[in-house]
Amino acid sequence: MEEITDQNAVSLTTRNADLSDMVELLRTQQAAKTDHVVAASALQAQGGQMLVYGAGRSELSMDGVTTGDLTLAPTRTADNGIADKLGIPTAYLRRTREQNVKLYDANVNGWLTHDPNRRFLVRGLTTGGGQGVMRALLSDRYRPIENLDVLMTALEGVHAAGHPVDIVSADLSESRMYVKIRSTAVSAMAPALLAGYTSPFSGARGADNPTVFAGFVLTNSETGQGKFRLIPQLTVQICTNGMTLTRHAIDEVHVGGRLAGGQINWSTDTQAASLELVTKMTRDAIASFLDPSWVAERIAEIEADAGVEVTRPQQTIEHVSKKLRFSTAAQDSILTHFIRGGSPTSGGVLHAVTAAAQIIDDVDEAYEVEARGIDAMRLSAAFATTGS
Repeated sequence: MEEITDQNAVSLTTRNADLSDMVELLRTQQAAKTDHVVAASALQAQGGQMLVYGAGRSELSMDGVTTGDLTLAPTRTADNGIADKLGIPTAYLRRTREQNVKLYDANVNGWLTHDPNRRFLVRGLTTGGGQGVMRALLSDRYRPIENLDVLMTALEGVHAAGHPVDIVSADLSESRMYVKIRSTAVSAMAPALLAGYTSPFSGARGADNPTVFAGFVLTNSETGQGKFRLIPQLTVQICTNGMTLTRHAIDEVHVGGRLAGGQINWSTDTQAASLELVTKMTRDAIASFLDPSWVAERIAEIEADAGVEVTRPQQTIEHVSKKLRFSTAAQDSILTHFIRGGSPTSGGVLHAVTAAAQIIDDVDEAYEVEARGIDAMRLSAAFATTGS
């Protein structure tokens, strides 16, 4: 495997990329990946980094072949995995990293030596010279479904189904990939939902064009942060607000048989069964999510809760944000978008949440906020009606 010599050469995240840029980034990451199944005794925290004994490059000398060590700098996601696997409170481990790195090392090493024969899958990206980035500490039963393979297989499935689609956006965080796929060929009218709404981005009025397109979000994690999922999403034409229908999602857990020790080179055969499942799930998603009658039924369900008048915007947004655990910044943005949207209803809260999500920089937070849009609408309707 060719190593990357510049530590900054392998980007971990991207926001609002087009498809070609996403594919290029995933290919770069794929070339730099290094995966090892090791015992706890082969791991040691040093200066806040993770040393993986015997995982470095093999060197040939007069004394024979020697294998070096690999030093990986944990990402935030990796630190979360370390905390989870070793039973260390996550907030405490973060605090030690920020304020007392020697205490970080002591805690991690103390729990690693507590069960030295326990095995883990260490996922990293090499950056050259025995250095790299640690992406995750996982169970040795974890079988990743790689982002690049998932994306290309799903797109092949879409193409084979014959539906014209376009990629609305592609995002990558340290923990997950998100790709929004939309079909403008499958649309429906949502006049009750969009009647009083004005896009804060374009100024277009929903009453003039209450069109909603069918589609879905493809999301996957290579670092143990959730399942491969296909989630239906209805996109408003005038502003690209995405209404995510999480309860209709199709998903698959990344769990398989126990992995052998040492460096893992994921072969085509290893991934074949997973990718066959991705193909089937994509085919099922298209059959369901891009069906005009199914889309019409979902719009009717949304509109049933969208028309409740919201007379106390600030209190309503505060209530919803507390219930859904939105950040203070997200709450303020939602209120601003609610006012700009001009639709003083529970449906207006839905539009405000999905619009605010589009300008959140953090990829994971953006998708989490957007995914709760319909929940926010229903909570605001209940609050307006019952006060709770």
